[in-house]
Amino acid sequence: MLTAETRARDFPGLEKLTYLNTAAEGIPPTCVREALQSYWLDKLQGMKGRDAHFARLEECREIAAHLIHRLPSEVSFCSSSAEAYNLLATALNLQPQDEVIVNDLDFPSGATPWLSKGCPVKVWQSRNGALVAEDLLPLLNERTRLAQTSLVSFVNGHRLDWAVFRDAVRSGAPRAVISVDVTQALGRVVLDCYDADCLISSTHKWVLGIHGGCIVGIPQTRADQLTTRAGGWFHLLNAFEADRFERVAPKQGALSFSVGMPNFAAIYALNAALRYVNAVGVENIARHADPLVQTLQQGLLDLGVTPMAPPQRSGSGIVAVVHPQNAAIHAGLERANIHVMHSAGRLRMSLHGYNTAQDVAQFLEALRKILRS
Repeated sequence: MLTAETRARDFPGLEKLTYLNTAAEGIPPTCVREALQSYWLDKLQGMKGRDAHFARLEECREIAAHLIHRLPSEVSFCSSSAEAYNLLATALNLQPQDEVIVNDLDFPSGATPWLSKGCPVKVWQSRNGALVAEDLLPLLNERTRLAQTSLVSFVNGHRLDWAVFRDAVRSGAPRAVISVDVTQALGRVVLDCYDADCLISSTHKWVLGIHGGCIVGIPQTRADQLTTRAGGWFHLLNAFEADRFERVAPKQGALSFSVGMPNFAAIYALNAALRYVNAVGVENIARHADPLVQTLQQGLLDLGVTPMAPPQRSGSGIVAVVHPQNAAIHAGLERANIHVMHSAGRLRMSLHGYNTAQDVAQFLEALRKILRS
């Protein structure tokens, strides 16, 4: 893992900052700054710079594929998870008799694109901050076309029991596509959802990239079924052919999700960030940060503050709480230069590989003082 020296070198912005908010915005390492500078220099070459742009795109596809256990041909990029999910909706081409299942712990990008498609959308309701499989089973049937979830919830950090969820859907809804948002997991926890039909992740959080990027992974076995029906050019086989005004011939599967010119600046940044995360090792990150999460959970309980999700020994970097004095607590933490998320009536703390035991201790001590006052 990071030493004090490598942490200071790679994340100089954290020197005087207690940052517990990666679930909102990751802090990029210095190699991302260097990658953006490289993009700038390549862009200055005009059209000749495109050779470097497309070479970096393929490098990024390769490392992304490695981290999500897909082939490079099964990985592509969008500008955001919202774009990816709306393109997924075009691929599914939902009909009035189809049904979609989402849950109340999912992010809006994955939960809302289906609401305007004229088909029933069923909400799998969480119970005491967790998704319980027995509550999912009655929602599944032969009409279920999509089961959408996040692996780790942005709301409270709950980590889905993937195997139980997958087996329930495969058994109760054999026609369903299983789509999983790993935005709050990729780069922080060891994934177990590689067998999803569609895997989507934003790039500006735990993988330490910047805005304007999204990873899409679709196995070749689902490529025919999950090919977008969008217009564009970059995802088309015949974009500049004589018949381009007569038919649309998209690339299949994941490659159909890159409909226009890639956001090369985000790709340069993501390529550097993913290679940094891979070099450190996601297993090492989890091994370092999971105990910090457990310390944070126990410290909150000791202060009489109960986390929204049941405590988990591993598998999530997020802890969230609801407290009557959340606004005052957040203001007090800000005065102490401790950064957490305050939104929708909750405080959310998130810990990555660059966080330390001192970060947790400073947060808990500041919280203790605020609650006492």
